[in-house]
Amino acid sequence: MDINAASVKQLRQQRGWTQQHLADACNISIRTIQRIEKEGAASNETLLGLCAVFEVEQQVLRQVPHPEQHQLTTVSVYQQPGLLIIAAVIGAFIGAAVMYLFIR
Repeated sequence: MDINAASVKQLRQQRGWTQQHLADACNISIRTIQRIEKEGAASNETLLGLCAVFEVEQQVLRQVPHPEQHQLTTVSVYQQPGLLIIAAVIGAFIGAAVMYLFIR
């Protein structure tokens, strides 16, 4: 389950807790806390444990921030001439194969 890694780290640091302290409070391994703070991945049981320890609702930790517009990149196949050529060649081969099968 995806959770907001930054929120977990921020809540932990606001309380002055180490990762080990949080792991002990949630009865999970420190490696799990490290993974949560790095990747934002946790099981539902771990999420419930974090919510109980931090005394917050699940929605607080489930809110994953959306990237801002300037962080998004639009890629057009027309901006990638190599991809356009490969797609055209593959399309031509598929078209030729289909024509060959139906014309013979």
